[in-house]
Amino acid sequence: MTRCKWCGTDSLYQSYHDHEWGVPVVDDKAMFEFFLLETFQAGLSWITILRKRENFRLAFDNFDHKVIASYNGEKIEELLSNPGIIRNKAKINAAIRNAALIPDLQREFGSLCDYFWKWVDYSPVVKEPASPAEYCATDSLSDSISKDLKKRGFKFVGSTTIYAHLQACGMVYEHEKNCFKAGGSIPKVTITEAF
Repeated sequence: MTRCKWCGTDSLYQSYHDHEWGVPVVDDKAMFEFFLLETFQAGLSWITILRKRENFRLAFDNFDHKVIASYNGEKIEELLSNPGIIRNKAKINAAIRNAALIPDLQREFGSLCDYFWKWVDYSPVVKEPASPAEYCATDSLSDSISKDLKKRGFKFVGSTTIYAHLQACGMVYEHEKNCFKAGGSIPKVTITEAF
């Protein structure tokens, strides 16, 4: 089975590639999980985050944005002493800040998913690079979303982070041409539920 070269031979990475990466995310809980994890991925490799994903799930109350938004100084200290996650105070504070802003997006757009998917008219942007060298780290779409989120007060939402989020959640479907996941048309998505 031929996969995108970036997932290599690591079984965790291969499973993520085969079953999650690029699969359209249409519920807010899953969308927020990826959004929070991308905050911590900034400047690091995604495999590092995948290996710590369950630790993040436990540390961040199963990615419940309402609970995370209420974190206080004591909880921040607890997170900073947790070796199972990325112990970066700026990223922890950004995750809390971003969680607190999610209801604003939900009120304005109906759901977190609707906020993101409206940027692509609910249809994944399909790209098929011939090799890893043809992947890009940003594009005009991620630039625009990053700018908009920053204007709304979100943190750690640079264009590279947003582009990775779009790929992970299926808004940019970017498997290499010879990958078994490449090809075919992807229908418009329907948002299943807000949270």
